[in-house]
Amino acid sequence: MNLEPKNLRKHIINMAYTGSSVHIACAFSLVEICSVLYDKIMTFNNSNPDDPTRDILALSKGHGVMAIYACLKEMGVIEQEHFDKYFTDGSLLHGLGEPRVPGIEVLGGSLGHGLPVAIGMALGLKREGSNRQVYCIVGDGEINEGTIWEGLLFAGHHKLTNFTVIVDANGLQAMGEIDEILNLEPMGAKFKSFGFHTIECDGHNVKLLEDAFKDKTHEEVQKPKAIIARTMKGKGVSFMENDNIWHYTRLNPETLDKAMAELQEGEE
Repeated sequence: MNLEPKNLRKHIINMAYTGSSVHIACAFSLVEICSVLYDKIMTFNNSNPDDPTRDILALSKGHGVMAIYACLKEMGVIEQEHFDKYFTDGSLLHGLGEPRVPGIEVLGGSLGHGLPVAIGMALGLKREGSNRQVYCIVGDGEINEGTIWEGLLFAGHHKLTNFTVIVDANGLQAMGEIDEILNLEPMGAKFKSFGFHTIECDGHNVKLLEDAFKDKTHEEVQKPKAIIARTMKGKGVSFMENDNIWHYTRLNPETLDKAMAELQEGEE
């Protein structure tokens, strides 16, 4: 399987236009993270998303869910009919992660709560002696929430070596720049102080992400892992990149055509 980031971004654009929905740029910054997890890292059964041996991917940053929907579409987990009526009355797929959708593990609408749920899953699996892994994606704006840090303390205390948190560190949140709203840096040092083996990398570099996920140092030192993925909001479409207006802006026919033209550039 090869989850090509450019194809995933096309699916996101089509979904957003079909449903006249927002959060395009928020999903774009997650594309490589999700593609590497599904394509290279996780144990996941495309024909049975509820396979009891599967690894868990919990999207705490629920508004970025179109990135996961795009992966599940490419993998054949969700049928085309659901994308044809995205975000419409009676649709299976809405704009936030919901566990009623095959392949979605936690409710990710209320920020700050998906991570504690994922940590509880990791603790339960550890107590069962399971080899299954739990991965949780959070946004850097989301980690303003106090529940995030309570959960991280808990994971560090219990030495959850089966737990990896990925921070989509794109530097922006709904109302502005992270550094202006609540400065989180040095982010890596904070995670280390909470008992995590911490790796920082370019969140759009597939090779570096794969190396970070496969790094087993956290198991040797008996710690959970944190990957600070430095990303760009709106990555992949030039007029969306680092422009926070695309947190809540909807596509129109003109911007749809412009975005798709960029994503199709260089193709036969």
